[in-house]
Amino acid sequence: MLTFDSHTVDSAGVFLIQELERLDQTLHMPLASVTWSRDIDLREDVSIADELSSFTNSSFASAGGPSPSGKSWIGKNATEIGGISLDIGKTASPMTIWGMNLDWTIIELQAAQQLGRPVDAQKMAGMQMKWQMDTDEQVYIGDATITDSAGNPLTGMVNSSSAKVAVITNAITGNWRTAPATPDQVLNDVNTLLNLSWAATGYAICPGELRLPPLEFTWLVNQKISSAGNISILEYLKANSLCNSINGRPLNIQPLKWLVGRGAGGTQRMMAYTKDPLRVRFPMVPLQRTPLEYRGLYQSTTYYGRLGAVEIPYGETMAYMDGI
Repeated sequence: MLTFDSHTVDSAGVFLIQELERLDQTLHMPLASVTWSRDIDLREDVSIADELSSFTNSSFASAGGPSPSGKSWIGKNATEIGGISLDIGKTASPMTIWGMNLDWTIIELQAAQQLGRPVDAQKMAGMQMKWQMDTDEQVYIGDATITDSAGNPLTGMVNSSSAKVAVITNAITGNWRTAPATPDQVLNDVNTLLNLSWAATGYAICPGELRLPPLEFTWLVNQKISSAGNISILEYLKANSLCNSINGRPLNIQPLKWLVGRGAGGTQRMMAYTKDPLRVRFPMVPLQRTPLEYRGLYQSTTYYGRLGAVEIPYGETMAYMDGI
């Protein structure tokens, strides 16, 4: 009779195993995926002592010569020469401490070592997974329980509340999968979004990154641009978008689970942005730990770090489109 227990006797992972049973010793972690390191660069000048991270935006103003809105012409005998005005605004966000304690008894540790299933390594793996998942959520959607200096809930890349981040609440074609949309209609939606951000920057920077909900991404991979079945709509978009013509490289299109239902009215959202630490970045202090402490039979250590809020110094370089 099989005598494999349905739960562990203790955290060391002790099981009752029959003689003819082969137990796989591989550590099978819960299924989880994080993509924040793919989509954003870190701001690495912050330290564990910093409680805020901030940046400034400078604005300039200057009146012209004969025409106030024209060029700064002056005459040979000019006695009144105009200058330039400067305004510097600061944006600050909190750097919140993240921490987790790992402990185990000497008895648990020795039992786990004898079994070949180190409890300290497994708890460490679990802690690192929690750190990665919390960072992923903080990067993409922020945290409504934490507020910035203005009292607003922290937002992330896919739900930024910055007035400079443009939002198209209704895609021109929309409902790509259910309509369904033609390759030209999808390309028009994508180029409309890219052009919105490009125009907002004074045609200085065209986004090179596009993020889509997983179902829409899968649909683009499955759909061919013609019955000949030569290339998918996804490859067609990469080669024919504004990004390829302006930046000289294909548009980088990737799936992102945090965009599901993130649009107005719970619709699907598409995001275009420029991946550059000067345009968007995430302040983070990597994990550190305290020395191992001994309290009776217990060994304990605490891991800690700081997670900030996504900084978008140039909100014009990011744009959303809902209802795709």
